Amino acid sequence: MEKVTVVIPNYNGIKYLDDCLEALYAQSAECGFRVIVVDNGSTDGSVGQAKEKFPRVEWICLKENTGFCHAVNEGIKASATEYVILLNNDTKVYEGFVQNLYEAIEKDKRIFSVSAKMLQWDNPELVDDAGDRYCVLGWGFARGKGKPACDYDKPVKIFSACGGAAIYRKEIFEKIGYFDELHFAYMEDMDIGYRAQIYGYRNMYEPKAQVLHFGSASSGSRYNEFKTRLASANNVYVIGKNMPLLQWIWNLPFLMVGFFVKFLFFCMKGMGKTYLKGVCNGLGRCFGSEGRSHKVPFRFRNMKHYFVIQGSLYLNLIRMFIKS
Repeated sequence: MEKVTVVIPNYNGIKYLDDCLEALYAQSAECGFRVIVVDNGSTDGSVGQAKEKFPRVEWICLKENTGFCHAVNEGIKASATEYVILLNNDTKVYEGFVQNLYEAIEKDKRIFSVSAKMLQWDNPELVDDAGDRYCVLGWGFARGKGKPACDYDKPVKIFSACGGAAIYRKEIFEKIGYFDELHFAYMEDMDIGYRAQIYGYRNMYEPKAQVLHFGSASSGSRYNEFKTRLASANNVYVIGKNMPLLQWIWNLPFLMVGFFVKFLFFCMKGMGKTYLKGVCNGLGRCFGSEGRSHKVPFRFRNMKHYFVIQGSLYLNLIRMFIKS
């Protein structure tokens, strides 16, 4: 009986999806796994092509692009296994990927997610993502990005798993909620990892589970108008929905510096106005009725978890500056 469901969101991924599925089905995994591809209204023929080549794949075909969050939520809810792996369509997994993630999350029932070792597609000797971190400046960043992969060979606790290649304990979604669909895409994995920590769960990194990642296959590039506007709005929203008022006020000086530096950075990219528009959209969402309804409720029983999170926000700032 399968223990794991692999959920792959797809949007016009004709260049990548077949290779992703082929590498996945080449796995030998004692835990057993099934595969669900959630298509977000693709128009490039990727669905028909993959259906012909991979008859074992289960499909959820949406009529339009509803975003990453809605797509993976549909896949998670349709799964009937204890664990769910989220996998981007622009990836190629190494042998042992599924089994190693399964064994890592089985070690402790308080583990919510385990992030894989993501390697750069064109240069597998370098890390693309070794788990995500979040600091007091309000910046989320990929641990180890661009650094030698051999330097990231130890399992460690992380702030959140990268949703491009990670395993999740399904029953915890029922307790803390699913991916927040107000994000549409970007920062949603940071948000749910943050939320899991508030409830006392942990997120881990497992270097034995390896995967090549092309990156930005759906949005087109690392920096573009769409991604900048959406990511900046979501960055504000993550803070607004997860930090209690007192913590938000406490961190405000750091956050103001962080957002100002980001604004200057995007000005140099010619997208300063786009970034500000996104920040304003994020603030509007935080204070709007829909955004407020998604805010994580403060509970005194979680107070110690807020202190642990605050400590990690400071520690991750230091780690960022010393490039650890």
